Amino acid sequence: MASSSLLLACVVVAAMVSAVSCGPPKVPPGPNITASYGDKWLEAKATWYGAPKGAGPKDNGGACGYKDVDKAPFLGMNSCGNDPIFKDGKGCGSCFEIKCSKPEACSDKPALIHVTDMNDEPIAAYHFDLSGLAFGAMAKDGKDEELRKAGIIDTQFRRVKCKYPADTKITFHIEKASNPNYLALLVKYVAGDGDVVEVEIKQKGSEEWKALKESWGAIWRIDTPKPLKGPFSVRVTTEGGEKIIAEDAIPDGWKADSVYKSNVQAK
Repeated sequence: MASSSLLLACVVVAAMVSAVSCGPPKVPPGPNITASYGDKWLEAKATWYGAPKGAGPKDNGGACGYKDVDKAPFLGMNSCGNDPIFKDGKGCGSCFEIKCSKPEACSDKPALIHVTDMNDEPIAAYHFDLSGLAFGAMAKDGKDEELRKAGIIDTQFRRVKCKYPADTKITFHIEKASNPNYLALLVKYVAGDGDVVEVEIKQKGSEEWKALKESWGAIWRIDTPKPLKGPFSVRVTTEGGEKIIAEDAIPDGWKADSVYKSNVQAK
Protein backbone atom coordinates (compact mmCIF):
# COMPACT_ATOMS: atom_id res chain seq x y z
CA MET A 1 0.00 0.00 0.00
CA ALA A 2 2.80 2.42 0.88
CA SER A 3 4.47 1.96 -2.49
CA SER A 4 1.11 2.43 -4.28
CA SER A 5 0.47 5.66 -2.37
CA LEU A 6 3.93 6.92 -3.22
CA LEU A 7 3.38 6.12 -6.88
CA LEU A 8 0.04 7.93 -6.84
CA ALA A 9 1.65 10.96 -5.18
CA CYS A 10 4.37 11.05 -7.82
CA VAL A 11 1.78 10.95 -10.60
CA VAL A 12 -0.16 13.82 -9.02
CA VAL A 13 2.98 15.95 -8.58
CA ALA A 14 4.06 15.26 -12.16
CA ALA A 15 0.64 16.32 -13.42
CA MET A 16 0.81 19.54 -11.38
CA VAL A 17 4.27 20.39 -12.71
CA SER A 18 3.13 19.71 -16.25
CA ALA A 19 0.09 21.96 -15.80
CA VAL A 20 2.19 24.79 -14.42
CA SER A 21 4.71 24.65 -17.27
CA CYS A 22 2.20 24.47 -20.12
CA GLY A 23 1.59 27.40 -22.45
CA PRO A 24 4.05 29.80 -24.10
CA PRO A 25 7.21 30.65 -22.17
CA LYS A 26 7.23 33.86 -20.17
CA VAL A 27 9.47 36.58 -21.60
CA PRO A 28 11.04 39.08 -19.18
CA PRO A 29 10.32 42.77 -19.89
CA GLY A 30 12.89 44.89 -21.68
CA PRO A 31 14.57 48.06 -20.33
CA ASN A 32 12.26 51.02 -19.75
CA ILE A 33 11.53 53.17 -22.78
CA THR A 34 12.69 56.68 -21.84
CA ALA A 35 12.22 60.16 -23.31
CA SER A 36 14.89 59.69 -25.94
CA TYR A 37 14.09 60.03 -29.61
CA GLY A 38 15.74 58.88 -32.81
CA ASP A 39 15.38 56.84 -35.98
CA LYS A 40 16.00 53.44 -34.39
CA TRP A 41 13.14 50.95 -34.47
CA LEU A 42 12.73 48.31 -31.73
CA GLU A 43 10.95 44.97 -31.92
CA ALA A 44 7.65 44.31 -30.16
CA LYS A 45 4.65 42.01 -30.19
CA ALA A 46 1.25 43.54 -30.83
CA THR A 47 -2.27 42.34 -30.05
CA TRP A 48 -5.60 44.19 -29.89
CA TYR A 49 -8.62 44.36 -27.59
CA GLY A 50 -12.09 45.82 -27.40
CA ALA A 51 -14.34 46.48 -30.39
CA PRO A 52 -12.77 45.90 -33.83
CA LYS A 53 -12.89 49.60 -34.67
CA GLY A 54 -13.12 50.87 -31.10
CA ALA A 55 -10.84 52.81 -28.74
CA GLY A 56 -9.98 49.80 -26.53
CA PRO A 57 -11.80 49.70 -23.15
CA LYS A 58 -15.58 49.43 -23.20
CA ASP A 59 -15.83 52.55 -21.03
CA ASN A 60 -13.24 54.47 -23.11
CA GLY A 61 -11.03 54.69 -20.03
CA GLY A 62 -8.10 52.52 -18.94
CA ALA A 63 -5.37 52.23 -16.32
CA CYS A 64 -4.16 55.79 -16.88
CA GLY A 65 -7.44 57.20 -15.58
CA TYR A 66 -8.39 58.97 -18.82
CA LYS A 67 -12.13 58.87 -19.38
CA ASP A 68 -12.50 59.85 -23.02
CA VAL A 69 -9.88 58.06 -25.09
CA ASP A 70 -12.30 57.75 -28.00
CA LYS A 71 -12.42 61.54 -28.37
CA ALA A 72 -9.91 64.17 -29.52
CA PRO A 73 -7.00 64.37 -29.26
CA PHE A 74 -6.53 60.59 -28.80
CA LEU A 75 -9.34 59.69 -31.22
CA GLY A 76 -9.20 56.01 -30.32
CA MET A 77 -5.57 55.55 -31.41
CA ASN A 78 -4.61 54.05 -28.07
CA SER A 79 -2.64 51.20 -26.58
CA CYS A 80 -1.90 49.28 -23.43
CA GLY A 81 1.81 49.07 -22.72
CA ASN A 82 3.63 46.39 -20.76
CA ASP A 83 5.87 47.30 -17.79
CA PRO A 84 8.72 49.10 -19.63
CA ILE A 85 6.22 51.16 -21.62
CA PHE A 86 3.52 51.84 -19.00
CA LYS A 87 6.08 52.25 -16.17
CA ASP A 88 3.57 52.13 -13.30
CA GLY A 89 1.71 55.05 -14.85
CA LYS A 90 4.69 57.24 -15.68
CA GLY A 91 4.34 56.19 -19.32
CA CYS A 92 0.75 57.46 -19.53
CA GLY A 93 0.30 59.89 -22.41
CA SER A 94 3.55 59.01 -24.20
CA CYS A 95 3.40 58.60 -27.96
CA PHE A 96 4.80 55.95 -30.29
CA GLU A 97 4.94 55.07 -33.93
CA ILE A 98 4.28 51.38 -34.61
CA LYS A 99 4.27 49.43 -37.87
CA CYS A 100 4.27 45.88 -39.22
CA SER A 101 5.53 44.22 -42.40
CA LYS A 102 4.03 40.74 -41.86
CA PRO A 103 1.47 39.28 -42.45
CA GLU A 104 0.63 40.36 -45.99
CA ALA A 105 -2.11 42.73 -44.81
CA CYS A 106 0.51 44.97 -43.11
CA SER A 107 1.30 48.27 -44.83
CA ASP A 108 4.77 48.77 -43.26
CA LYS A 109 3.65 52.37 -42.65
CA PRO A 110 3.72 53.69 -39.06
CA ALA A 111 0.59 54.48 -37.09
CA LEU A 112 0.77 57.03 -34.25
CA ILE A 113 -0.54 55.75 -30.92
CA HIS A 114 -0.93 57.00 -27.33
CA VAL A 115 -0.33 54.98 -24.17
CA THR A 116 -3.59 55.05 -22.19
CA ASP A 117 -3.74 51.63 -20.52
CA MET A 118 -1.57 48.76 -19.24
CA ASN A 119 -1.10 45.05 -19.79
CA ASP A 120 1.04 42.46 -18.04
CA GLU A 121 1.02 39.53 -20.44
CA PRO A 122 4.66 38.31 -20.55
CA ILE A 123 4.73 37.43 -24.27
CA ALA A 124 7.57 39.75 -25.32
CA ALA A 125 10.10 42.22 -23.96
CA TYR A 126 7.84 44.93 -25.40
CA HIS A 127 4.14 44.36 -25.94
CA PHE A 128 1.52 46.78 -27.24
CA ASP A 129 -2.10 45.69 -26.75
CA LEU A 130 -3.69 48.13 -29.18
CA SER A 131 -7.23 49.35 -29.59
CA GLY A 132 -8.97 47.66 -32.50
CA LEU A 133 -8.82 50.94 -34.41
CA ALA A 134 -5.07 51.41 -33.84
CA PHE A 135 -4.28 47.80 -34.76
CA GLY A 136 -6.19 48.16 -38.01
CA ALA A 137 -4.35 51.41 -38.78
CA MET A 138 -1.19 49.38 -39.50
CA ALA A 139 -2.92 47.62 -42.39
CA LYS A 140 -3.01 48.33 -46.09
CA ASP A 141 -6.12 50.15 -47.31
CA GLY A 142 -9.13 47.91 -46.91
CA LYS A 143 -7.13 45.19 -45.13
CA ASP A 144 -7.74 46.22 -41.49
CA GLU A 145 -10.24 43.45 -40.78
CA GLU A 146 -7.88 40.88 -42.30
CA LEU A 147 -5.01 42.12 -40.14
CA ARG A 148 -7.06 41.96 -36.95
CA LYS A 149 -7.73 38.28 -37.66
CA ALA A 150 -3.97 37.62 -37.43
CA GLY A 151 -4.04 37.96 -33.61
CA ILE A 152 -0.48 38.33 -32.29
CA ILE A 153 1.93 39.91 -34.77
CA ASP A 154 5.53 41.13 -34.85
CA THR A 155 5.93 44.90 -35.05
CA GLN A 156 8.54 47.62 -34.93
CA PHE A 157 8.14 50.73 -32.79
CA ARG A 158 9.86 53.92 -31.68
CA ARG A 159 8.99 56.66 -29.26
CA VAL A 160 8.09 60.03 -30.78
CA LYS A 161 7.10 63.47 -29.53
CA CYS A 162 3.38 63.99 -29.00
CA LYS A 163 1.91 66.66 -31.26
CA TYR A 164 -1.56 68.06 -30.79
CA PRO A 165 -3.65 70.74 -32.55
CA ALA A 166 -2.87 74.31 -31.48
CA ASP A 167 -6.08 74.60 -29.46
CA THR A 168 -5.26 71.49 -27.37
CA LYS A 169 -3.86 72.57 -24.00
CA ILE A 170 -2.80 70.69 -20.88
CA THR A 171 -6.00 69.78 -19.08
CA PHE A 172 -6.75 68.86 -15.46
CA HIS A 173 -9.61 66.74 -14.18
CA ILE A 174 -10.31 67.01 -10.45
CA GLU A 175 -11.35 63.53 -9.37
CA LYS A 176 -14.67 62.77 -7.68
CA ALA A 177 -13.37 62.20 -4.13
CA SER A 178 -11.55 65.55 -3.97
CA ASN A 179 -12.33 68.08 -1.24
CA PRO A 180 -10.54 71.07 0.36
CA ASN A 181 -8.23 68.73 2.31
CA TYR A 182 -7.67 66.15 -0.42
CA LEU A 183 -6.98 66.88 -4.07
CA ALA A 184 -6.66 64.21 -6.76
CA LEU A 185 -5.67 65.61 -10.12
CA LEU A 186 -5.66 63.83 -13.47
CA VAL A 187 -3.23 65.42 -15.92
CA LYS A 188 -3.85 64.87 -19.63
CA TYR A 189 -3.12 66.11 -23.16
CA VAL A 190 0.54 66.95 -22.54
CA ALA A 191 2.42 67.46 -25.82
CA GLY A 192 6.14 66.81 -26.28
CA ASP A 193 7.18 63.94 -24.01
CA GLY A 194 3.51 63.28 -23.27
CA ASP A 195 4.14 61.72 -19.89
CA VAL A 196 4.51 63.38 -16.49
CA VAL A 197 6.96 62.60 -13.68
CA GLU A 198 6.16 65.43 -11.22
CA VAL A 199 3.16 67.62 -10.39
CA GLU A 200 3.17 70.58 -7.98
CA ILE A 201 0.61 73.21 -7.01
CA LYS A 202 0.93 76.75 -5.67
CA GLN A 203 -1.89 78.73 -4.12
CA LYS A 204 -2.51 82.34 -5.13
CA GLY A 205 -0.29 84.71 -3.14
CA SER A 206 2.05 81.95 -1.94
CA GLU A 207 5.65 81.30 -3.01
CA GLU A 208 5.58 77.63 -1.99
CA TRP A 209 5.18 74.87 -4.53
CA LYS A 210 3.62 71.77 -2.93
CA ALA A 211 4.46 68.41 -4.48
CA LEU A 212 1.71 65.91 -5.22
CA LYS A 213 2.24 62.17 -4.86
CA GLU A 214 1.55 59.61 -7.54
CA SER A 215 -1.82 58.00 -6.96
CA TRP A 216 -2.32 55.74 -9.96
CA GLY A 217 -2.03 56.09 -13.71
CA ALA A 218 -1.92 59.77 -14.63
CA ILE A 219 -3.58 60.81 -11.34
CA TRP A 220 -1.65 62.73 -8.67
CA ARG A 221 -2.86 63.57 -5.15
CA ILE A 222 -2.14 65.66 -2.08
CA ASP A 223 -3.49 65.47 1.49
CA THR A 224 -3.31 68.68 3.47
CA PRO A 225 -4.54 69.63 6.97
CA LYS A 226 -5.01 73.21 5.78
CA PRO A 227 -7.85 73.52 3.26
CA LEU A 228 -6.83 74.25 -0.33
CA LYS A 229 -8.37 77.41 -1.66
CA GLY A 230 -8.25 78.42 -5.31
CA PRO A 231 -7.11 79.77 -7.51
CA PHE A 232 -3.87 77.83 -7.69
CA SER A 233 -1.27 77.20 -10.35
CA VAL A 234 -0.03 73.80 -11.45
CA ARG A 235 3.57 73.01 -12.42
CA VAL A 236 4.04 69.86 -14.49
CA THR A 237 7.40 68.22 -15.21
CA THR A 238 7.71 65.83 -18.14
CA GLU A 239 10.03 62.83 -18.30
CA GLY A 240 12.49 64.81 -20.43
CA GLY A 241 12.72 67.51 -17.76
CA GLU A 242 10.53 70.21 -19.30
CA LYS A 243 8.62 72.22 -16.68
CA ILE A 244 5.35 73.87 -17.67
CA ILE A 245 3.49 76.25 -15.36
CA ALA A 246 -0.26 76.65 -15.78
CA GLU A 247 -0.98 79.89 -13.93
CA ASP A 248 -4.23 79.91 -11.91
CA ALA A 249 -5.36 76.80 -13.78
CA ILE A 250 -7.63 75.67 -10.93
CA PRO A 251 -10.08 78.49 -10.09
CA ASP A 252 -11.54 79.76 -6.86
CA GLY A 253 -14.59 77.68 -6.05
CA TRP A 254 -13.25 74.62 -7.85
CA LYS A 255 -15.40 71.51 -7.70
CA ALA A 256 -14.75 67.77 -7.66
CA ASP A 257 -15.40 65.85 -10.88
CA SER A 258 -14.72 68.98 -12.95
CA VAL A 259 -12.41 69.63 -15.91
CA TYR A 260 -10.20 72.71 -16.14
CA LYS A 261 -8.34 73.49 -19.35
CA SER A 262 -5.14 75.52 -19.01
CA ASN A 263 -3.80 77.99 -21.55
CA VAL A 264 -0.35 76.37 -21.84
CA GLN A 265 1.22 73.45 -23.62
CA ALA A 266 4.55 71.63 -23.66
CA LYS A 267 6.94 72.10 -26.54
